[in-house]
Amino acid sequence: MKNIFFGISFLLTIHSIAFSQAVPSDAENMDYLVTFSKTANNTWGDDDHVQIYFFEIPAGSKTPFYLRVFDPEVSGTNDMLNIELNSTTRFSVYGGAGTYSNKDARGVNPTGNYKSGNQLATKTFTGADSKLDNNWYTFGPFNPQDGEFDKTLNATIFKIVVEGLEGDDGNMYRFFFSTDKNSNVAVSGSNAFSYEISFRLKSKAGETGHLFPLIDNTSTSVKLNNYDFDKDGYIRLTSLNKNQHPLSLSGEGNWEVNKADITKDEKNTSFDIQFIKKSDILNDMTFNITDQNNQPLPMFSYPVGGIPKYKYKVDVVYDFQK
Repeated sequence: MKNIFFGISFLLTIHSIAFSQAVPSDAENMDYLVTFSKTANNTWGDDDHVQIYFFEIPAGSKTPFYLRVFDPEVSGTNDMLNIELNSTTRFSVYGGAGTYSNKDARGVNPTGNYKSGNQLATKTFTGADSKLDNNWYTFGPFNPQDGEFDKTLNATIFKIVVEGLEGDDGNMYRFFFSTDKNSNVAVSGSNAFSYEISFRLKSKAGETGHLFPLIDNTSTSVKLNNYDFDKDGYIRLTSLNKNQHPLSLSGEGNWEVNKADITKDEKNTSFDIQFIKKSDILNDMTFNITDQNNQPLPMFSYPVGGIPKYKYKVDVVYDFQK
């Protein structure tokens, strides 16, 4: 298996910069992450009823931190309820050896030992809870030393696994990595990433959501895989060498695969996958990106290296003479 740990000094420099700790971030412009319970129809946008996210904090950090979850219960203001509320969602936090380095945790399907590492906290939310509807639940505090240190990222990694258990409803939620138990206070230098994301787009027509996959230095081509977009608008790709390239769209309950070659300039940079809404309907969907060896690439809440801007090339030379 090829190395997917971004073992290059460029990334170590980039990861020392303070990023956003909100997931989804302001840069992503998504409404919520989404996990449907296991008997929900897959045409509702979640392909496997499990969501896995990694959170990184800079090496050497000694300040205890919290993982806060917005609206973790399955009812009320934000969630997608089927005929009768009957759903349960479990959130579990992991740290220690194997949390990130185990390849099962970095897959696009929840198979094998994807719950690798030591379970540091877990909470199962069943039914309605008025105290948590449209409100925050806090896990922690956690000691930064309880994560798994990754040398090439120069960061300590923690993982949260969200599982849709009994029922057929959809849970909409957000994360925040915080130094405070009761409010959102950013952990300096942290970022979050996932290898497959199920999310809800903004419901207003014309809104643009973003995902930011990082293209490593061994990638020569990629597959961009979107699921259950419902043809609700447009998806396009922007990078240093690609200017709003249109991607083909998945219909209801289907995967659509787009392929793209990677140029030399695009290695060790982020892509900007843009989702442009054409209607005001609710739309939940799933997305992942894999390389030429079918290995998933990470998507960061705030893009490593910043939001990519297309490099325009000017081929015409003007001779300005008096």
